[in-house]
Amino acid sequence: MAWVFLTGDRAYKLKKSVEYKHRDCRFLGAREFLCREEVRLNRRLAPEIYLGVVPLRLDPVGRLALDGEGEVVDWLVVMKRLPEHLLLDIALARGTVTKSRVTRVADRLADFYRGLEPVEMSVASYLDHFVREQDRNREVIGDTRFSLSRDGVEVVLGRLDRLLEEEPDLLGDRVRQERIVEGHGDLRPEHVCLTEPPIVIDCLEFSRSLRLVDPFDELSFLGLECARLGAAWISEQLVSECARALRDRPCRRLLAFYTAYRACLRARLTLSHLLEPDLRTPDKWEPQAREYLALAQRSCRELDAW
Repeated sequence: MAWVFLTGDRAYKLKKSVEYKHRDCRFLGAREFLCREEVRLNRRLAPEIYLGVVPLRLDPVGRLALDGEGEVVDWLVVMKRLPEHLLLDIALARGTVTKSRVTRVADRLADFYRGLEPVEMSVASYLDHFVREQDRNREVIGDTRFSLSRDGVEVVLGRLDRLLEEEPDLLGDRVRQERIVEGHGDLRPEHVCLTEPPIVIDCLEFSRSLRLVDPFDELSFLGLECARLGAAWISEQLVSECARALRDRPCRRLLAFYTAYRACLRARLTLSHLLEPDLRTPDKWEPQAREYLALAQRSCRELDAW
């Protein structure tokens, strides 16, 4: 959705002039709005990293410059660069993640969630979100152009469908307990930096509806991604420590549902790369989707075990 330009101690993000499902970025005003939203929202978890928004200008002789004089032709988000070796995905690959570092991440996220006001939402709206996303998951993951196991796909999607139909209170009670907040929306290892204190970047700025989440949905997502990178132990620690800090202990069935649902969603988004007109690294996506489906199957087994 953006180009990122790296300089010595700065990163500049320029949003692409294209139309997306959740936002039309073809117009200059829309891109400026999203840049300002990105800074506003990400300053909640990384105030010192998001420095602001600057105009890209075209001067009378056709030269581009940041700030300066001339016609504004685009806008960029300006950030401080982070130490790459401390990004959680890279630290996991290097084997430098410790339990104490995960504890500090859990403390940072718990403080964040504790400071958010509950969002007014009906139980029906919350459930409808999962039903709609499940329909989209089935449309893409079940596409016969992909060489995934049809039986395996249907077992996972069918199990989640049945839970939504037969056990609506499992999710509905989270709304009734006022647990839904405007969270991060895209909590992945590459967005977590193990600095002191930890920093979390790149929240999902283009759709408020996708930021309306149960904190334990987001934590399950981060745990899922860490498990795919070989660190399944992180999920249990994050959930346990945040549950204690938030005084909120969701049942294991709910956590298993969130994890399986997020795994299916990630499988769908992964496969969607193969449907793009400008296809890159085509050999990467189906194997990655199989990894997500395997994690979804494991969580579905946990659903039945509890």
